[in-house]
Amino acid sequence: MAIVRYGPFDTAEFSTPLRLFQDAVTRLFSEPVTTRPWAPSVDIQETENELVLKADLPDIEMKDVDIQIEQDTLTLRGERKFEKADKGQGYHRIERSYGQFVRCFSLPETVDTEKVKADYKRGVLTVTLPKKEVAKPKSVKVQVTGE
Repeated sequence: MAIVRYGPFDTAEFSTPLRLFQDAVTRLFSEPVTTRPWAPSVDIQETENELVLKADLPDIEMKDVDIQIEQDTLTLRGERKFEKADKGQGYHRIERSYGQFVRCFSLPETVDTEKVKADYKRGVLTVTLPKKEVAKPKSVKVQVTGE
């Protein structure tokens, strides 16, 4: 008599639904997904005179990025496009996210939205948000009188 390995899901009633589920999950993680939502990483630094936002946007053309300020909200919007492989070439792995992104940031009232500047170098977008003159910290020397 031959020894047969027992598997609880090897019966006919479980094998087909389980196999379909496994195939669907395998396809989900192995096929390139160009519409998966993603968001670029952002650092925000505050100095005495300004807020500086740096966003990582590698492999994105500046014509595909839109920066807007509306009602004290800074919005970065753009798209990283997926480049299809040429015939005869294929991907072994696709881990970077592609498609459209949107990031919104609430701005404090201290930001002077009329003087905002942006710069894009080596895949990093730098948005400089200067503070209003009123918001800059002042140091006042207080004279103490007494004995």
